[in-house]
Amino acid sequence: MIYRRLFDFPTWRFRSPFGELERMRRQMDRLFEDAMTPHQLPQAGVFPLINLTEDKDKYYVRAELPGVKGDELDIQVTGNNLAISGERKIAAEKEGTRYHRREREAGKFSRIIGLPGDIDSDKVDAKLESGILTVVVSKAEAAKPKQITIRS
Repeated sequence: MIYRRLFDFPTWRFRSPFGELERMRRQMDRLFEDAMTPHQLPQAGVFPLINLTEDKDKYYVRAELPGVKGDELDIQVTGNNLAISGERKIAAEKEGTRYHRREREAGKFSRIIGLPGDIDSDKVDAKLESGILTVVVSKAEAAKPKQITIRS
């Protein structure tokens, strides 16, 4: 009876020679699933969040920058790239404060957005309103679509 339980004897079903390897693989999968729960994964750290749209004449870049003042931002246009950098400051908590959740981070940030076409760097306008930065970049004349008439 003891021999039968310890050694699974007699066995009337076919056992794969790789069964032990498969069992070890399942255990390793469970181990890594437990170790990599979503709250422990590293965050992407992409700030600010950006939408890039375009129409016939301009590109529009809208960035979420809550709590950032316009004079704390540096916006530069180089080639086909738009760079937005600055620093987000969050007021320090009182000493002895315990956090239950901390998702807002302070610190310097920088984003470089590649625009899909040629731009006119002399015609760039930016405004910050209600925590949303809107940068309007005019397309270069060469990048604007041309209407071609068909002669018959």
